[in-house]
Amino acid sequence: MSNKLIVILGPTTSGKSSLAINLAQKFNGEIISADSRQVYKGMDIGTGKVTKAEQKLIKHYLLDVSSPKKQFTVSDFKRLLISAIAQIRGKDKLPFLVGGSPFYIYAAIDNLQIPEVTPNQKLRNQLRRKTTTQLFAMLKKLDPVRAKNIDKNNPRRLIRAIEIVKATGKPVPPPPNLPLAGGGALIIGIKKSRKQLYKLIDQRLEQRLNQGMVNEVKKLLKQKISHKRLQEMGLEYRFISLYLQDHLTYEQMVEQLKSAIHKFSKRQMTWFQTDKRIKWISSEKQAERLIKDYIKPSRPRTTIRGRDPS
Repeated sequence: MSNKLIVILGPTTSGKSSLAINLAQKFNGEIISADSRQVYKGMDIGTGKVTKAEQKLIKHYLLDVSSPKKQFTVSDFKRLLISAIAQIRGKDKLPFLVGGSPFYIYAAIDNLQIPEVTPNQKLRNQLRRKTTTQLFAMLKKLDPVRAKNIDKNNPRRLIRAIEIVKATGKPVPPPPNLPLAGGGALIIGIKKSRKQLYKLIDQRLEQRLNQGMVNEVKKLLKQKISHKRLQEMGLEYRFISLYLQDHLTYEQMVEQLKSAIHKFSKRQMTWFQTDKRIKWISSEKQAERLIKDYIKPSRPRTTIRGRDPS
């Protein structure tokens, strides 16, 4: 099992976390989060982070590893990911990589090489004057591949992507065929109809608001996380920040946020559907069968005595 890696992916609200916990319990695994916002401390409700009780059931890696005041890059993610995989395999356990951030997931399974680029404050200040529409148009020209899977409403990510291309003079290189899993990962995708997904998104948003998501954002503001930084985090944090600054009424915030998450889930699925390696499932039993088959030791080739094995 030393070179095995299970990936559980899917759009937001598809049930990745609970499925991964159940499967990790059944197959002696531990979980690595591939979520670009769950790395930040204090961002729990808005990111759908697993609870402390769930973390006691199964060990999770790459949660709460950075302050929201700092920029956490894909390069940071890869560095910690490699360490987490080594730790899990060192215990003779099965690593489960779980998330919905396409760039993080493909940085892992395709060993995507992300150039180490020092932040360019002068360029960033120039780019911050542009709208997200202008930034996205720029990126589309400079790196059309990256533009396909980026959140086009997230100025922080757009600026970082442009910064990398400008610094290196070329787009992020295409992934080499060198998966971190060694022998290749098993990639399981959770399938839901769009109607199902949108209903789940709306229900979950109401649930998170009732759990105190607005108070979570207020707490972050008290910790000197700026409104600007919160808006860079996108989706829940962006719209709640706008509401707290009186740019939106509560009702407008809820409706616009629902719409934004619907669009985000659609973009996630558009990206994932281009990958023919993904095994799409609609039940836990299907996932179990796939994993059993994947981790089963391959049978040694037998030869008939006196014959050349070729």
